[in-house]
Amino acid sequence: MKKPRLLLAGAHSGAGKTSVAAGVMAALVRQGVTVQPYKVGPDYIDPAFHTFITGRKSRNLDSWLLDHATVRALFTHSAPDSGLSIIEGVMGLFDGHIREPAGSSAHLASILSAPVVLVINGAGLSRSAAALVRGFDLFDPNLRLAGVIVNQTSSQAHYELLKNFVENEAGVPCFGHLLKNPSLALESRHLGLVPAVETADLSVKLAALAEAAQATLDLDRLIELAEAAPELEYPPFPGPNPSPLNPPVRLGLAQDAAFNFYYQDALDLLVRLGAELAPFSPLSDAALPPDLDGLYLGGGFPEVFAADLAANHKLRAELRQALEGGLPAYAECGGLMYLARTLVDQEGRGHEMTGFFPVTTVMGPSLNNFGYATACFETDTVLGPAGTRVRVHEFHHSRIFEENPEDYVLKVEKSPSQAWRGGLARKNVLAVYVHLHFAANPSLAENFLERCRTHRKEKECI
Repeated sequence: MKKPRLLLAGAHSGAGKTSVAAGVMAALVRQGVTVQPYKVGPDYIDPAFHTFITGRKSRNLDSWLLDHATVRALFTHSAPDSGLSIIEGVMGLFDGHIREPAGSSAHLASILSAPVVLVINGAGLSRSAAALVRGFDLFDPNLRLAGVIVNQTSSQAHYELLKNFVENEAGVPCFGHLLKNPSLALESRHLGLVPAVETADLSVKLAALAEAAQATLDLDRLIELAEAAPELEYPPFPGPNPSPLNPPVRLGLAQDAAFNFYYQDALDLLVRLGAELAPFSPLSDAALPPDLDGLYLGGGFPEVFAADLAANHKLRAELRQALEGGLPAYAECGGLMYLARTLVDQEGRGHEMTGFFPVTTVMGPSLNNFGYATACFETDTVLGPAGTRVRVHEFHHSRIFEENPEDYVLKVEKSPSQAWRGGLARKNVLAVYVHLHFAANPSLAENFLERCRTHRKEKECI
């Protein structure tokens, strides 16, 4: 399959790859091009911007959480044959897992044979831009840069200067630049960019960014580059084939400004295995969706909306009653915080949550256990039996205040010398700080849906 594609990578975090990717996507969409967006790595925030811009669900491609065949399958099953796939990188081009290339933009590009355009921050640079690009181009003999985009230039003359150095001394073509413009900057906070759902005047900002990209980027050459990418094989979709004998599972999905951290391909896998997703808002809905067989509470920013979550007494009470009654549920990170007794926000204010787990989660100034790891279940849970292993990622500032290792059900290992325990389980509920991708171990999704089916059968027998 042809699958036109290119990967926009940064020389480092903060180089401007998100602004460049958003600008390229928005400008191409304006020209009537079908754009399918992707994000390298376990990021949840950037894909929301991609989705807003393109009208197509952005998908994560993570070569450490997922094996190579799964990455290729997820890409080829979602990438359009006509149109263009734009893959935004993560951190710097070669940054991924701390001890191996997996998880990096460069590794992902090699798996998908995707041409790479490097985004560099041109502020304060002249001839050194050539040395920077030359170093990136030569660092990995299996990867050659297809081009460069310069961000944060001070003028057209500044770009022409950098272009001359990069093309003549580094031997890599330049595809344009974006001028420094503080009004186009996207706001950030403790976990990265402020999510699209919370960004005021996002349409106005993106329209201006699209105009800037159209004015100073060579979009035609970027399209040509993507269309020249080699053909890809079409591997089978990951995971088991769904059984027509299994009844569907009605799965409540917490989805609003406070809870929106989900991998689209993981949700698609649940649906393929028989889940009927029923979105609801813990912020504003007065009741859970009717006739649920289970709940999925993803991550997000409950600490930002803690007062509003606490004020929704009716839903909190109904949710806790449902869980006490045996409703299966899986909660990740922000979902764990919501199922705790109290959430203490950044200002030290306590907010009452559902109270299903008798713990307090407290926001802190720094990240806890950040990065890739492997989790092993030490007891049976709704996702699988003891001994089940899955690759995961952690990215949170909060912690459980009343820490008691005896209560934890997971062993999480980052390296042989760096391991910790985590995860809470009670009745049919598992709540964890780690984020996992169901496509990394599809049996977890199967086990969860089967637990939901069992619960429904038990209810019908009462």
